[in-house]
Amino acid sequence: MKKSLCILFGLLTTIQGFAQQNCYWQQKVDYSIQADVDDKNARYDGKMKLVYTNNSPDVLDKVYFHLYYNAFQPGSAMDMRLRNIEDPDSRMVERDSDGKTISRISKLGKDDIGYQKINFIKQNGKNLTYKISGTVMEVKLAEKLQPGKSTTFDLDWKAQVPETIRRGGKNSREGVALTMTQWYPKMANYDDEGWHLDEYIGREFYAPFGNFDVKINIEKDFVIGSSGKLQNPNEVKGYVENPNIKTKNGKVNWHFKAENIHDFAWAADKNYVVSKQKVPSGPEVYFVHLDKPEINQNWTEAQPITVQFFEFMSENFGQYPWETYSIVQGGDGGMEYGTVTMVTGGRSMNSLVGVIFHEVAHSWYQQLFGINETVHEWMDEGFTSYAEQLAHLKLSGKTIEPNSNPEAYDAYFQLAKAGIEEPMSLMADYYNYNYAYGIEAYVKGQIYLIQLGYIIGDENLKTTFKEFYKEWKFKHPTPNDFKRTAEKISGLNLKWYQNLFVNTVRTIDYSIETVKKDEIKLKNLSNFPMPIDLLVEYTDGSKELFYIPNLELRGEKPTENIEIYKDVKRTVLDPWAWTAPEYSVKISKEVKSAVIDPTKRLADIDFSNNTYKK
Repeated sequence: MKKSLCILFGLLTTIQGFAQQNCYWQQKVDYSIQADVDDKNARYDGKMKLVYTNNSPDVLDKVYFHLYYNAFQPGSAMDMRLRNIEDPDSRMVERDSDGKTISRISKLGKDDIGYQKINFIKQNGKNLTYKISGTVMEVKLAEKLQPGKSTTFDLDWKAQVPETIRRGGKNSREGVALTMTQWYPKMANYDDEGWHLDEYIGREFYAPFGNFDVKINIEKDFVIGSSGKLQNPNEVKGYVENPNIKTKNGKVNWHFKAENIHDFAWAADKNYVVSKQKVPSGPEVYFVHLDKPEINQNWTEAQPITVQFFEFMSENFGQYPWETYSIVQGGDGGMEYGTVTMVTGGRSMNSLVGVIFHEVAHSWYQQLFGINETVHEWMDEGFTSYAEQLAHLKLSGKTIEPNSNPEAYDAYFQLAKAGIEEPMSLMADYYNYNYAYGIEAYVKGQIYLIQLGYIIGDENLKTTFKEFYKEWKFKHPTPNDFKRTAEKISGLNLKWYQNLFVNTVRTIDYSIETVKKDEIKLKNLSNFPMPIDLLVEYTDGSKELFYIPNLELRGEKPTENIEIYKDVKRTVLDPWAWTAPEYSVKISKEVKSAVIDPTKRLADIDFSNNTYKK
């Protein structure tokens, strides 16, 4: 949208009371959902009232919904992906007698597939026409939705819960009856890029923020772990002693509410037990898992360190804003949702704590910030992995080095040298290899931050996280928004770094070429310019840190409080232009040793030529 139109729209909408700063806007959804569950057949009848608010400057004549269960049918796009990608997700395939990989979806019978069949959808009481293609439903509106206006949809549908193949479903391999994720018709997100209509083939999600009021009618012996806050704990099983369980036709109605989230999930089993911990100045954390001796001990021991993790995250990345959080045994690994995670429970203590840390960290990246995981998967997973690693080091009493995860660098280097790396900006679904996706999202995304600390200074990076929280919580920031925050905090230009590290597969490689009595000559062996920290030790025992900003920075990072640089003279040199392959550092003493970036935060693909010893 042109700036003049944006300004005009901002003036108009300010009068109407919903304009946001800098013409930023986002859509809003408010769900009221009722589900009547037939647990014996893993089906349910659903009813939903959805109030949809159009905060965009555009007139909408149609809307779209995601029907994720439809992916779990033979012949679906998810099925085809499993059949044709070279390294399919091992959880979603099995081997036949000949060792051939077979998609588990391809073998589902009619009672085990997933589906969401729409009985009707209405807008303000008027029946609407719709078209379903794969996992996306297009709905033509009876009344165009004007900017700044809201409309109400009523949906009625029947659903069958599929076998647990990816994230949710019935009868998990650990014996959980129902893991209800991606279970309701979910409004697709509309933003300044238009509608986001990604077919569900196994990756993650993007949706507008809103409020949820959910009622689940299920057989009385079930216990539920869920998003949001339970409204009637005294009337259901598991949450209080001696509840007054109210039944009707053998069923109990569970009532949950959640505000300002963008996904709602729950799980149910008759053998669940529930325990609770209170985070000081934070949420009540519920632990919901199967009552088995081999599971109970680890889940009990994981509770106090989980509380510490919430405290660490709130202190370093912004206060956790909701009243509750639930950690629920279910699914096929670990997956974050609004104020809840589904985690497989039969794990070692270290594994359980690790996956809890990761999924809880997702409450910031992606739940609190609403990151588009289908496009910016590296921001979602990489930022989460970065926070998880810092917390692991801190809470286990280990020293946090400037490079908080050298193993991540090793994994990235291995991918880069394998010749199958693709740009980190590639949409999540489209990677040629799951292996490449995993390294790009979880590992290179993490390195982006560690290396950013090298570029702007770790203290600036810490401040950037806190300022980003203030500016972007409960919105949908992009990587560029994080970059802009880092630029404001540091006063440095980062466009070149964002473009080259995210949008290309170029690698970094600097070397110390020659050392003479009056000169150290450096060379950029790659096509990726970076600032350089060159630590020199002279034969008289003194040390000097030469800082060489690259020209694109248009400035310099501050002196860093790093142990290896303590009491070391810092000399700032003229910038190194990316067009010049070599750079000369003038010296006046005899050199004993020299090293480019002794902190090893620079993702230099060949560190062997970064050092010199006399």
